[in-house]
Amino acid sequence: MTNPTPNVDPNEIRKFEDLAWRWWDRDSEFKPLHDINPLRLNYIDDHAHLQGKNVIDIGCGGGILAESMARRGAIVTGIDMGATPLEVAELHALESQVEVTYRQISAEAIATEAPEQFDVVTCMEMLEHVPDPASVIAACAALVKPGGDVFFSTLNRNPKAFALAIVGAEYVMNMLPKGTHEYAKFIKPSELERWARSVGLELRNIAGMTYNPLFQSYRLGKDVDVNYLMYFKKEM
Repeated sequence: MTNPTPNVDPNEIRKFEDLAWRWWDRDSEFKPLHDINPLRLNYIDDHAHLQGKNVIDIGCGGGILAESMARRGAIVTGIDMGATPLEVAELHALESQVEVTYRQISAEAIATEAPEQFDVVTCMEMLEHVPDPASVIAACAALVKPGGDVFFSTLNRNPKAFALAIVGAEYVMNMLPKGTHEYAKFIKPSELERWARSVGLELRNIAGMTYNPLFQSYRLGKDVDVNYLMYFKKEM
């Protein structure tokens, strides 16, 4: 797999670099990631059974999901293009005595370096932050072993998602910093499934993640209008 132009938006990297030191503060701008992480983790573990699996987390940021998968017994590599979030991730793993390997490398580059080396590939809340999400999906398919498991989560593109994920979350409730998301980069489930199918990934499950502002809690269900997760198997 070759990708001569890095699939990176410098503005997106800068957003998370500037906030990286607050990544593990559960009351910071990253509170939503901490709140949804048990749902993401259980969804992945229920389908892929993480114990003993070789896992790569694409766009790992400060390591919230990567660490939690390692705690479930997985052998985890986390990659990201942001240097500062990776420094935060490495320091937190050291303090927590959790073994995770972190690298500053793109999905496309590591897919060329280590094709079909992983039992499980996760790419959560990342596709909506890159110029070419289809390229990342192709890299994920290249990284996973035949018969292996691939997980994505991202934001749907429709008026409801704009109202809740941008207007509501960023401007009304201040759950996220203003400018965290760009509506044009949101991805419809049909688009994600089409890109995945074209590189040999078969859709096995889709689930929605909804937020209850009254109880300030998230849950998984059938409503995929805003946040959703998709689980794929690679063809044998």
